[in-house]
Amino acid sequence: MAKLQITLVRSLIGRPETQRTTVKTLGLGKVNSIVVHNDNPAIRGMINKVNHLVSVTEIEG
Repeated sequence: MAKLQITLVRSLIGRPETQRTTVKTLGLGKVNSIVVHNDNPAIRGMINKVNHLVSVTEIEG
């Protein structure tokens, strides 16, 4: 199963509360923080909602 490495690359300052909540739900806090999640539709939906704030890399394993 593929995994996704998600990095927060933009600040949350001035962003709507829904986007802030989505980023925190993904497990990201500060800029340049990195988390790894299994690739599934729920995670993909959250990434699509904040795709302008995050960078996503697909990793094997």
